[in-house]
Amino acid sequence: MESTGMKFDVIVIGAGHAGCEAALASARMGSKTLLISINLDTVAYMPCNPSIGGPAKGIVVREIDALGGEMGKNIDKTHIQMRMLNTGKGPAVRALRAQADKYLYQHEMKKTIEQQDNLVLEQGLVEELIIEDDCVKGIITRTGIRYLADAVVITTGTYLRGKIIIGNVEYSSGPNNQQPSIRLSEQLIDLGFDLVRFKTGTPPRVNSKTIDYSKTEIQPGDDVPRAFSFETTEYKDDQIPCWLTYTNEQTHNIINNNLHLSPMYSGMIVGTGPRYCPSIEDKIVRFNDKPRHQLFLEPEGRNTEEVYVQGLSTSLPEYVQIQMIKSISGLENAQIMRSGYAIEYDAVVPTQLWPTLETKIIKNLYTAGQINGTSGYEEAAGQGLIAGINASLKAQKKEPLILDRSDAYIGVLIDDLVTKGTNEPYRLLTSRAEYRLILRHDNADVRLTGYGFKVGLINEDRYSRFLSKLDKIETEKQRLKEITIKPTKEIQELLFNLSGSELKDGIKPYELLKRPEIHYSHLLKIGFGNNELETEVLEQVEIQIKYEGYIEKSLQQVEKMKKMDSKKIPDNIDYDSINGLASEARQKLKQVRPLSIGQASRISGVNPADISILLVYIEQGKIAKTNN
Repeated sequence: MESTGMKFDVIVIGAGHAGCEAALASARMGSKTLLISINLDTVAYMPCNPSIGGPAKGIVVREIDALGGEMGKNIDKTHIQMRMLNTGKGPAVRALRAQADKYLYQHEMKKTIEQQDNLVLEQGLVEELIIEDDCVKGIITRTGIRYLADAVVITTGTYLRGKIIIGNVEYSSGPNNQQPSIRLSEQLIDLGFDLVRFKTGTPPRVNSKTIDYSKTEIQPGDDVPRAFSFETTEYKDDQIPCWLTYTNEQTHNIINNNLHLSPMYSGMIVGTGPRYCPSIEDKIVRFNDKPRHQLFLEPEGRNTEEVYVQGLSTSLPEYVQIQMIKSISGLENAQIMRSGYAIEYDAVVPTQLWPTLETKIIKNLYTAGQINGTSGYEEAAGQGLIAGINASLKAQKKEPLILDRSDAYIGVLIDDLVTKGTNEPYRLLTSRAEYRLILRHDNADVRLTGYGFKVGLINEDRYSRFLSKLDKIETEKQRLKEITIKPTKEIQELLFNLSGSELKDGIKPYELLKRPEIHYSHLLKIGFGNNELETEVLEQVEIQIKYEGYIEKSLQQVEKMKKMDSKKIPDNIDYDSINGLASEARQKLKQVRPLSIGQASRISGVNPADISILLVYIEQGKIAKTNN
């Protein structure tokens, strides 16, 4: 028998990385929020790799922090190692990556959630959404409790009809043998949602005490302080290294000889796997010309001996996994503590979502994370943050927050999902962002702190410090335009040693910084820099000056796209009545229902000719209204 529990403004189903961000954002914005999870022991759990960040993903974590989210703060408190990647390349592709203490990470996040005002954390299995007149009104749990809410966010990750597969063994399960969610998935189908079947997997975990690290290559963290959060002031100096080893011919032979036992090739797995994180079986088949593949041995925490074998994701039978492990240098005597496995799960076709992440079929219902077809903790957390913000804004009857592709990688991610969809688990890459020169690791706060302040996730003190930083950057740039460096002996000697050239006349430091070989540190050395400014201010000054021309060109492209995005498409437009549209374009436009001409132009299958026809039709419609 059902009974009615508390009434909330927002309910979040699932407490993974998306759910944690959604619930915290909603509660911090003043909405009474319920976060309900199948198992409270797996709040913010890392079922796959014990790390946060990396190319593009690390920038997303900085964006989450700039908007007022929690992931950056949490990994700063709980990491065991941190490195800046791509330091030898330009600022557009630099990104932080941290190895996490996966158990401390989840415990610290759970603690943060438990202490958050306006937020109730509860264990329970949601079996049904309460729907009235195509609008969500709440949830019903397995134990029969009804919770009502103005908005609901589903962040169920890989739990929807989850199925674990190892060799020829398969069974219904969520990640790491957790309870799956079955009935909620079935209800989504009954409501008219299109679901797809995706797959992901993990490698074996081995006992650190049984690894011979002398046969591997050490991978230490950076020896300079690093942090994801713009608020972090305390840094860890007791980092734990990772280790590098490789597969070899023997490993590959073992895999090839047992391919017929792989669920991927026997037909047991029907879900589509991630292109950019393939299983070791897939790597051996697809890249059969490569004699070896990298494997990173990543400690899972300070108080566990479990080591994650990054790069060896597999669903082969356990006895084959043992043979594989023992063929690898350094792992000859390694003991497997947890076997690798594949997991299949249901995902929502994301073109059924608006850019707010609200579903088009059911009002006030939002989805975020792997349920939307993405892979990765960072992609999930970014979506969760936006879904939580918009669910709270909806409950408060306020305008939603939609990030443009030029605002953030989070904007690129969501626009790709809702506009183009995905036929495989989606992973963010720097190449997906056409404006990546302005979507950098270093300027996430410059891009997004204003949005976080506007929705109430950035407090007055932090916003004031942010505005002070902007003022210092502009003041220093102006100062460098106004002073002159004269070609003294010291200056000429420095320039000659750096580039083999000298000054013919005086030069503004602003112009000198545009030279590739000159850095702000050189201005400090010759007495023309300001050593009272913070490092992050000087970093922005140098990047903004050095890449000024490229940034300006990118901003011009952004303005063109914003003009396209400002041309709204009427809600009641009838694509069937527009003569001249290609049949594929008509079909895709009806499916996606783009909000603007800009979004329509990014739909796969909609060509420039279709956009021209659409523009003419909308313009004629406006003229007709004026004449009436």
